[in-house]
Amino acid sequence: MSDQADKARRFLERHGGATPLLLANAWDRGSARLLESLGFEALATTSSGFAATLARLDGSVSREEALDHARMIVEATTLPVSADLENGYADDAAGVAETFAMALDAGLAGASIEDYSGDLDAPIYELDVAAERVRAAAEAAHAGPVKLVLTARAENYLHGRGDLADTITRLQAYQQAGADALYAPGLTELQDIRRVVESIELPLNVLALADAPTVAELASVGVARVSVGGAFAFAALGSLVAAASELRDEGTYGYWAQAKVGARAARSAFG
Repeated sequence: MSDQADKARRFLERHGGATPLLLANAWDRGSARLLESLGFEALATTSSGFAATLARLDGSVSREEALDHARMIVEATTLPVSADLENGYADDAAGVAETFAMALDAGLAGASIEDYSGDLDAPIYELDVAAERVRAAAEAAHAGPVKLVLTARAENYLHGRGDLADTITRLQAYQQAGADALYAPGLTELQDIRRVVESIELPLNVLALADAPTVAELASVGVARVSVGGAFAFAALGSLVAAASELRDEGTYGYWAQAKVGARAARSAFG
């Protein structure tokens, strides 16, 4: 318990550093160990990356599977781990609270909750419902000696609602509901990100999309944390596709150049 509490404390404190915390998203034991060996200070799970290891798409993992996976990542590394818990695997506040109590039991240092409902007709929870869900998550996350770092996510920009004013209103509501950090994945314009940072009091996480500002640019406007979501997992799958396609179509073995890099990294991380 004291080790978990210390990890959670260190994780939260690192959000106040001079440079953004680079939160690398691992998808299995091996990637967690390898990312730790490369010098990252904290890890997160990725719902889409984990789903891919099960030959599924994002959003198809159960609460039990996600928490078992989170526990596995925690056990694979000495770093603080924050879990992507999607919408808390529940629509109601009581279900959300139960999920975050289970997250504490999994040994996590942090976890996130999003306001995406999964309902294609109404993909984003109404604000009062969303804030109540964050409040329930915060109460469960902060109830005991371990203060789980709760990240509340406003999902507008990932679901066709490019409304910056509403996104800011939501983040402010989640701040008031007890979150420790805030996240609006999908923001890519530096002026929009600056406006969000200036409108909130909590640390802001930014998703490192292909067209997002650089880490240095994000640091210049006060971003506290940068994460990659499923990008590392899908980059690994992309390398597999390229290697397999070369062998199938060309009958050559150029993929060995990258394979040697991976093999050296594995020997260093797992040895």
